[in-house]
Amino acid sequence: MNILLVDDEPLELEQLEYLIHNRFSTWHIHKARDASQAMQIVQSEQIALVFLDIQLPGKSGLELASDLTKIYNMDIIMVTAYQDFEYARTSIRLGVTDYITKPVIEEELLTILERYQHSHPYSEQILKTLQIIHQEYNEKLTLQYLASHIHINATYLSRKFQEEVGMGFSEYLNDFRLKTAMKILLDHPNLSIQEVSERCGFNSQHYFSQMFRRLTGESPRDYRLKGSFR
Repeated sequence: MNILLVDDEPLELEQLEYLIHNRFSTWHIHKARDASQAMQIVQSEQIALVFLDIQLPGKSGLELASDLTKIYNMDIIMVTAYQDFEYARTSIRLGVTDYITKPVIEEELLTILERYQHSHPYSEQILKTLQIIHQEYNEKLTLQYLASHIHINATYLSRKFQEEVGMGFSEYLNDFRLKTAMKILLDHPNLSIQEVSERCGFNSQHYFSQMFRRLTGESPRDYRLKGSFR
């Protein structure tokens, strides 16, 4: 399932992404800092659920919600730091699905997300494949290995994985490993970068660091250092 997070605060986006991915690791999360970026994503991706901050630069979250509900079929959750009944009433009038306040409480967020956990379009074969990846991501996984475990042809699995998940097997595996590494870096500050790399299935610390920087824009060490001050 594709989810869109819209907030002009990078740390808010990162926290929300972390909370969602920690529980629903197969969902694809897209992020936007304003209404313009959000509309570009919505026009190119089949978004099922949007978490939309009310206070955005330029066009407000309420204005963006109004635009989205007129054109697209998606659920919208409004997010705001202001516990104001007028905001809630306007949101309801626009037809949004729900309304939560900052700071986001994990239990409240998960209660909302549980409604969508069975809405993914994955076949039984792909669900089994994803389950193996999530359990054995730190091992040397190949398409041939996965295909043999679910008793289908590797070429067929590759095509079916791309069609249903929206990305290739290798891309998905690396993405899952890197996002797991992000959690380990913050949860286990005493582990070396090499140890984190190995725990996440990377044979080379150099390659791990390159891929991590490509995903996050910073090195694993810098990411951990910033995380310690959050």
